[in-house]
Amino acid sequence: MFSSRLNTSAEVNRITRRLGEHRAAGTPILDLTESNPTRAGIEYPAAAIARLLSDARSLSYEPEPAGLPAAREAVARYYAERGESVDPGRILLTASTSEGYAWLFKLLADPGDEVLVPRPSYPLFDYLAALESVRMVPYTLVYHGAWAIDFDTLRNAITPRTRAIVVVNPNNPTGSFLRRDEYEILVRLCRDNDLAIISDEVFSDYALTDDARRISTLAAADEVTIFSLSGLSKIAGLPQIKLGWMVVNRPEAMARLEFIADTYLSVSTPVQWAAAGLLALRESIQTQIHARVRRNLQTLQARFGPESPMRALNVEGGWYAIIQVPRVRSEEEWTLDLLDRNHVLVQPGFFYDFEAEAFLVVSLLTPEEIFVRGITGWST
Repeated sequence: MFSSRLNTSAEVNRITRRLGEHRAAGTPILDLTESNPTRAGIEYPAAAIARLLSDARSLSYEPEPAGLPAAREAVARYYAERGESVDPGRILLTASTSEGYAWLFKLLADPGDEVLVPRPSYPLFDYLAALESVRMVPYTLVYHGAWAIDFDTLRNAITPRTRAIVVVNPNNPTGSFLRRDEYEILVRLCRDNDLAIISDEVFSDYALTDDARRISTLAAADEVTIFSLSGLSKIAGLPQIKLGWMVVNRPEAMARLEFIADTYLSVSTPVQWAAAGLLALRESIQTQIHARVRRNLQTLQARFGPESPMRALNVEGGWYAIIQVPRVRSEEEWTLDLLDRNHVLVQPGFFYDFEAEAFLVVSLLTPEEIFVRGITGWST
């Protein structure tokens, strides 16, 4: 009766099941996986946000497939404040980055075609691709004191059915940025194989250090066909106010995307009129997030320093951190043991498609008191 696009399973994994048992028993859990800023103790200018969303212009429906000009101009100003010149005519609004991916898969791929994605990375890609009947093919990120693209695996992954390469910049959960030398190789590969680059830049405002070798956005790049994705969810810490966008550098691609967007017209009018104001409010929200992430990272590095059998891997940006643990047990066993003995919740690396054991992932957005108690209280 149902489509075979998505092979869903009702089976609950052992970690989720065990967590449910602890919560049902009333066990207080130190949750080090909290990545929702609206639940992480971030203070929002609630009155200002409410005023922006009550603009009377929202009562008039103006179906603009690419988005209202005022909202697109607001996004262009955001890039200008970062030193990037982006024509508002190259910006197309979506309800979310996830929707942006769905539209790009529709644009670029026929059923059964392939898109290359980094490993490790966020697990949502597989579901987004399956819903569009597109196949995700991984390429590897390797760690040698810093994360980098393994171009051997990337080259070997390209087939006649490959349509695009996804770059998550910075990556989630590794926190690694794309470097200029890596970008030059990507451009050559895309030219040689007629591929597009999809650059997911939702965390790009959250760099933890400066590095001249790093590329923070491809929004103004023009060497090959590039789609740069971002949105309010991370930039302004507002995942509940649905507004994403993509910057498109080829007119034909933009025209075809407008046709797709016109079919859905998914972006709400209130958020479009509020876009300029919401982007203007991002500084106060980002300042809190930056401070939280840096302090939690310091706690993590102090706990798992050179003398520890575990180590916190280098992180360049974003909200996540990775702890490499001894391979004396599986990641699942590590996670369950921490939950049972210490009442600490972390995520195993296999949630993010790590190729090898043993890694644990924590969110640096976790409220500091919980993070300190959760990290310093480990008994291993």
